[in-house]
Amino acid sequence: MSEVKVNKISPRSGTGVQLGDSGDTFTVPSGGAITISSGATITNSGTAVNFGATGSASWTSTVKTATFTAVAGEGYFVNTTGGAVSVNLPAGTPGAVVAVKDYANTFDTNALTLVPNGSDKIGGLASNSVLETEGLAVTLVFIDSTQGWLVTDSGLQSEAPALYSLEMLVIAGAGGGGAGQQSGQAGGGGGAGGYRTSTQTVAPGVVTTITVGDGATGTSTNGAPAVNGSNSSISGSGLTTITSTGGGGGGMYSAGPGGNGGSGGGGGTISGSGGTGNTPSTSPSQGNSGGAASSNAYPSTAAGGGGGSNSAGSAGSGTTGGNGGTGTASSITGSSVTRAGGGGGGSAQNTAGTGGGGGAGNGGAGSASGGAGSNGTANTGSGGGGGGNNGTNSTAFTKGGNGGKGVVILSMPDAAYSGTTTGSPTVATGVSGKTVLTFTGDGSYTT
Repeated sequence: MSEVKVNKISPRSGTGVQLGDSGDTFTVPSGGAITISSGATITNSGTAVNFGATGSASWTSTVKTATFTAVAGEGYFVNTTGGAVSVNLPAGTPGAVVAVKDYANTFDTNALTLVPNGSDKIGGLASNSVLETEGLAVTLVFIDSTQGWLVTDSGLQSEAPALYSLEMLVIAGAGGGGAGQQSGQAGGGGGAGGYRTSTQTVAPGVVTTITVGDGATGTSTNGAPAVNGSNSSISGSGLTTITSTGGGGGGMYSAGPGGNGGSGGGGGTISGSGGTGNTPSTSPSQGNSGGAASSNAYPSTAAGGGGGSNSAGSAGSGTTGGNGGTGTASSITGSSVTRAGGGGGGSAQNTAGTGGGGGAGNGGAGSASGGAGSNGTANTGSGGGGGGNNGTNSTAFTKGGNGGKGVVILSMPDAAYSGTTTGSPTVATGVSGKTVLTFTGDGSYTT
């Protein structure tokens, strides 16, 4: 046998060196070693035997979707979405390795079958082995003719859960409008429900609890205090709880100030102050303050508009009720929608007065004469309009509009949606690759 002894092999020209020709075998004796210099690359165009850790496999990048024959030393990602797949194992030789992985988490629906070669065994049995656990990965090593292929390593995809971003829009119930009456009284517009957004990283399996706040009923009796909407929230293990505060109710003559809340209610006549928004304080702000009522003497009095999530309600002026503050636009459902506008303030002027407009985002309009304030739109958290002059000499009161109920909306990647909910939310999939859950009542979602 010829022998060549050198300390270093370098290319004559260029940067490549070829060892032998097709079909040749190069053997490193026991105790020997091959050292690859830093920055150098060794390319294997043939078969590497006994390289790497014992029991390891080199994973192929082509996903298998139909029955195939495995090659010793390789690992395969197998997609059974379209139906069951069989893997024909190679003839067993001691130390041979084959590995498989559930590519699409569908082994539980369409199983993967391992088929031994000839009389080879799997785990001591001369029969097929069926893998039907979602997300499973196994590595098999052939040891001998008695036991054949043995599983040396296994795991589930659930053991390495994929975290994902959960987008949230949480809007509280809105405040009701204040009552109005003929003798110089007009009700303030209701404040919008608190408006909060959040994006949080979540792990699969967390139960999130959703509470959707009701809108307040507008007042209709003398001296009734402003009535606030109810809070909305989302909470769960590992989540930062998001709570949006109910909107402040509109004030009226005998209880003039608007209520404090997510957005403040408008002040009732005469000279009622607007309620303070973003109460309790959050960062970023969840709402704005209501407008004050005009200070004019009857009959030229007008109430303030309720605050909106995007801007404050305006003050009543002369015989014109203040406008509700504007709401905020969100595209969480796939298209831009403005929600949480404030209610308009009422006017005490009988025929020449003007009720304040509801804020953009479905706030209810204030009344000028002869009627109740308009309701805020349900599931937008928009304030009710204030009641105006009842158009008669009666002492009866006109009712303030009801505040709109709140809403909680969640958005997540389609692939992450678990399908586990309570409370019957509306589910929309494929919204630019996302699933959107709209809760108009209490419920839960398991991430």
